[in-house]
Amino acid sequence: MPIATPEVYAEMLDRAKANGFAYPAINVTSSQTLNAALRGFAEAESDGIIQVSTGGAEYLSGPTVKDMVTGSVAFAEFARVVADKYPVNIALHTDHCPKDKLDGFVRPLLEISQRRVAEGKDPLFQSHMWDGSACPLDENLQIARELLEKAAAAQVVLEVEIGVVGGEEDGIVGEMNEKLYSTPEDALATAEALGLGERGRYLLAATFGNVHGVYKPGHVKLRPEVLHEIQEAVGAKYGTEKPFHLVFHGGSGSSLEEIRESISYGVVKMNIDTDTQYAYTRPVADHMFRKYDSVLKVDGDVGNKKDYDPRSWGKSAEAGMAARVTLACQDLLSAGNRLA
Repeated sequence: MPIATPEVYAEMLDRAKANGFAYPAINVTSSQTLNAALRGFAEAESDGIIQVSTGGAEYLSGPTVKDMVTGSVAFAEFARVVADKYPVNIALHTDHCPKDKLDGFVRPLLEISQRRVAEGKDPLFQSHMWDGSACPLDENLQIARELLEKAAAAQVVLEVEIGVVGGEEDGIVGEMNEKLYSTPEDALATAEALGLGERGRYLLAATFGNVHGVYKPGHVKLRPEVLHEIQEAVGAKYGTEKPFHLVFHGGSGSSLEEIRESISYGVVKMNIDTDTQYAYTRPVADHMFRKYDSVLKVDGDVGNKKDYDPRSWGKSAEAGMAARVTLACQDLLSAGNRLA
């Protein structure tokens, strides 16, 4: 199937909320990790979301070029070709974009999509995230309003964040404090500023103790009931049930019970990066340690070309990551729920 059209993506998100499941949103940094994600979704018979962060986009452009727009365009165009061979619908998304990177990442990508739509094509990406968590809420929502207008014109979904995700990702550091928990007041201000879809479709990353990375048990204090409180407060004011399509960031190490509870409150997208990074790298480490003498020309020997051929260990890496993506689909209940 091709990359999801705006209409298909909207249907994906609505089906997830209505039927009580969420899509894994898999961060990728290369053609190999993209192929691994596609394989994992296909084997789970799940539609899904594949995304690039600012750092991932830079890396995709080449480590000496470091241009986020170039990397993003190259990723999206390559994904369109290879995803067409898989029997699932895939949406392309850009992850956390702070204020100081908007002009070099999200804004030019929205302009590209606007031009594509004007030419009768689909947008380049199906959604973009504006990470205003480091800004005061008023400023965060003011920028979100501007971006939502541009996103709507480009037939793109915007993702916004209220509150702060702790830990670190691509140089964005979230402090571990009370801002880890969004409030009903934050959510009401968001609904007032952005509407509830009539001004453009958006996803809401409300925080409930989320932390990027992996930590020992007890370090992260998730409170999924925060999401319920937010939906109830805004739903009561606007007369609608579960008004927001919610996003779960920083989910590595979360219990299955916490994940499923979050989904029951309207989470339709859960970002997954750390876990799939490890699942990709672990088979490579195994290959290199077991075949040390053949991947290196030790003591002037010749090694074994079949073992240091990047395809030999790359296939194992992709298989390992694909299996982790499939597990994520099962955990989030999207497995077997692909659109026909």
